[in-house]
Amino acid sequence: MNPYLKNLKKIEFVVTMACTGKCRHCSEGDHEGFTEHIDKTVAAEAVRKICSRYDISTVMTFGGEPLLYPETVCAIHKTAAGLGVAKRQVITNGFFSKNKDRIKAVASSLADSGVNALLLSVDAFHQETIPLDPVMFFAECAVNAGIPVKLQPAWLVSAGDQNPYNEKTREIIRAFEPLRIPLNQGNVVFPSGNALKYLREYFDDKAAPFSPYEEDPEDIRTISFDANGDVLNGNVYETDILEIIRTYRP
Repeated sequence: MNPYLKNLKKIEFVVTMACTGKCRHCSEGDHEGFTEHIDKTVAAEAVRKICSRYDISTVMTFGGEPLLYPETVCAIHKTAAGLGVAKRQVITNGFFSKNKDRIKAVASSLADSGVNALLLSVDAFHQETIPLDPVMFFAECAVNAGIPVKLQPAWLVSAGDQNPYNEKTREIIRAFEPLRIPLNQGNVVFPSGNALKYLREYFDDKAAPFSPYEEDPEDIRTISFDANGDVLNGNVYETDILEIIRTYRP
């Protein structure tokens, strides 16, 4: 076992960088022109191989907007569920279609694949460009399909700060009250990408673009696949994932 990954517990996939939103807080910047997504067969096989060597407790899919490619998301989580991975999580903005039949079908497929944690990104930033009605319909379908759903807002400065963005976010959250969807703690916007471009006035002039999601390269606890197959210091399309893990050095 590679000592740099001795504490590996989580696998995550950036299914695609394509996105249905154009959020001014996005740490990745503009999501223009992205069409690439990770191959579902390659992704599922990577999950299978990693789980054969490590005690993985969580598999997560996100993006971009992962549900632009729901078949890939479902293949990943179905594999994880079959291997006994306890937490199978999707992070989504909930807007991948306006067609109600399609929305309902995707929610049903997610439930059938074993997704047991769905974090729904709703807040002032997402709803600047993403209509709320199809998101709420998707949330309702997911709840009816038996998927545990939580709201995952992005807060500016802090969850308790009384700035206009947070006030709008609280208003949006109240709209979900009839669905009885609990509120997750969410996350705080950090100064990177679009956030640094459009929200600079809310950050300290000396604030570094530190991502709370960065891994310690000498103690990898989450192995993350990019939409193009990049992972650690290799690419899963070019090299077997177990070989990438075996040869990984910080």
